[in-house]
Amino acid sequence: MELYYLIAFALSCLLTGVYMFIWHRHFDVHITLVFVLAPVTNMGFWMMARAQSQEAAIVAFNMTFLGGCFLELMVMLMVFSLCDIHLSRWIKTGMLIISATVYAFTLTIRDGGLFYKSLEFVREGNAAYLQREYGPVHSVFRGLVAVYFAMSLACILYSFWKKKQISRKILALLFLPVVVAVICYYGGRRLVPHIELMPVAYAFGQIMYLTIVLKIGQYDVEDTAVDTMVQTGSTGLATFDFHYHYLGSNQTAKEVFPELNNLTVDLSIRRSRTLQSLMTPWMEEFLENPADDRHLQEKNGKIYLITTSWLYNGKRRKGYQLTILDDTKNQENIRLLNDYNDKLEAEVRRKTEHIVEMHDQLIMSMATMVESRDNSTGGHIRRTSEGVRILTAAMQRDPDNALGEEYRRNLIKAAPMHDLGKIAVDDDVLRKPGRFTPEEYEEMKKHAPEGLRIVHEILKGTDDDVFRKIAENVAHYHHERWDGNGYPEKLKGEEIPLEARIMAVADVYDALVSKRVYKEKMSFEKADAIMMEGMGSQFDSSLEKYYVESRPALEAYYSSLE
Repeated sequence: MELYYLIAFALSCLLTGVYMFIWHRHFDVHITLVFVLAPVTNMGFWMMARAQSQEAAIVAFNMTFLGGCFLELMVMLMVFSLCDIHLSRWIKTGMLIISATVYAFTLTIRDGGLFYKSLEFVREGNAAYLQREYGPVHSVFRGLVAVYFAMSLACILYSFWKKKQISRKILALLFLPVVVAVICYYGGRRLVPHIELMPVAYAFGQIMYLTIVLKIGQYDVEDTAVDTMVQTGSTGLATFDFHYHYLGSNQTAKEVFPELNNLTVDLSIRRSRTLQSLMTPWMEEFLENPADDRHLQEKNGKIYLITTSWLYNGKRRKGYQLTILDDTKNQENIRLLNDYNDKLEAEVRRKTEHIVEMHDQLIMSMATMVESRDNSTGGHIRRTSEGVRILTAAMQRDPDNALGEEYRRNLIKAAPMHDLGKIAVDDDVLRKPGRFTPEEYEEMKKHAPEGLRIVHEILKGTDDDVFRKIAENVAHYHHERWDGNGYPEKLKGEEIPLEARIMAVADVYDALVSKRVYKEKMSFEKADAIMMEGMGSQFDSSLEKYYVESRPALEAYYSSLE
């Protein structure tokens, strides 16, 4: 029997030695603690089998309880960590405190107490054991072990069903040792009396966990990527603390920046003026704005991409890391692509301007065609467009007016479309050489809603929704009045879109100072009196000051037409 425990202890030590040989700093700390505790626990079982006295047996017994109190806890925490399920620090601390408290009671078993009420050392042949009467704390201990087993199994099963990013092979390798430990712990004495099977369970667990750590490196993308970058030499790395003290760099970084060879670890980067002027601004800009983390640097005919990031020690930031990558080919491709895009954009812009010009000419031609049907308004669309241009120029000169340049361009372009609806008016009405009867006036009013419909149909395929809306409003609402007595919707005040209010001023002014078949043109003075009288009733009173400012330009324009 003593040989059995010795073999289990030796195997456990051998497996721990293998783990130490392949150990990597990225290995989970709980796995490392499992490989530390397992040999100690198995050594306790071996010492128990060799004990010649009760004192020696109690010392060995206390060592075996390291496994029950702490090894099972570390296995559970390892399972949660590998399954990417994070327990809070408070929960882990609480479990550790409970396990330590229970273990403290095992140290009092010499004189009997809460863990064991009584102990008796028994040696039969080559076997030794302690015959004991269980106390209440021992029940707590068994319950604690059961909780650790249950949580481990629940975590593995949950991950199997819910977590697609966890390797099924690793989950199986975690599941097997937990099941074996449960069988050995609760059924070992029934299967093999007077022999503890837990040493075999611990050694089996170590074999499974060794297999896991060998496999897990294949699945840990972050660790393998970092190791590959460092080992292949394709990526340079240089690190500095928050005081710009040099911490180290790999060979690739030194080949790109030979000045790094002259820096001394733990001394300031300021000892090299070249590196200080080059690298310090990168780190300062990153500290101020972490999004500003990339810079390009030309060296020896190549272009390097320098990425600044935080340097971590565990979860704490310790400084800066500069990652140096040869980005020459990528930058050349970007340059070629940018050149191509510039040429393409220029060509698209030229063709777009041509299409827009054709579109504008088509609109003007349609407006001219409609106007040619009306005996009374020759040249009206051209004159009102110029009136809109003059009025909006005055508005733009006002620092308190937020009229944008794009809005002004769209409104001037939309002005010729304001009377397109007249195409739907009967010729007898439209071409009448005198004033309209009430019935004829109602017929004429239809040109506003018809204008909306026609403009909408013409522009519904355009991508410029802003221009389309302005043109529709100009056509539909340019006969609305500020006091609500206009048509077709009898809108009032600011219910009338601004573009329609501006159009109304230019439209009426042109009607007053231009000759029509039913009237002579008015003098500028008389037309101005009518316009000023209409401010606040027919026209938006806020446009009065712009009309007054524009009056000299309007009069000069209309005078030039004579």
